Amino acid sequence: MHRSLALLAAAGSLALAACSGGGHAASSASRSAAVASTAMAATATSASDGAKVFDTNCSSCHGSNGAGSPGAFPPLAGNPVVVGDPMRVIHIVKDGLIGKIVIAGQTYNGEMPKWGSVLSAGDIASAITYIRSAWGNKASPVTVAQVTAQK
Repeated sequence: MHRSLALLAAAGSLALAACSGGGHAASSASRSAAVASTAMAATATSASDGAKVFDTNCSSCHGSNGAGSPGAFPPLAGNPVVVGDPMRVIHIVKDGLIGKIVIAGQTYNGEMPKWGSVLSAGDIASAITYIRSAWGNKASPVTVAQVTAQK
């Protein structure tokens, strides 16, 4: 979605530059296109970084495919908590979770470690963005600002 908005903004800037006959508007359009390109690269880097953070810290429990382990570790793929309110999943990753949770009719009663003192806010945002968009999950990215706002 962010890519679509960035591309739409860049296209609009280019159209304005063409209608105005170039000049200053053309350089403004070039800057807008460069900003859009940078924003798209940052999003891709974040997903890539998130995959690395996930593989290093989370996949041993939740599986590299996000399927979890029945009865022991809940799946992240198709998990309504993962794709729901981003502040809830941020809270779980930062502060951990102890006790029962039911995912897809399966009860899990374990302990999710607190990653807030181990991982940076950027790593947490990247990892959560990754799990919210991997394995068929379709949810909005998580920002560093959202992670730091969650107390």
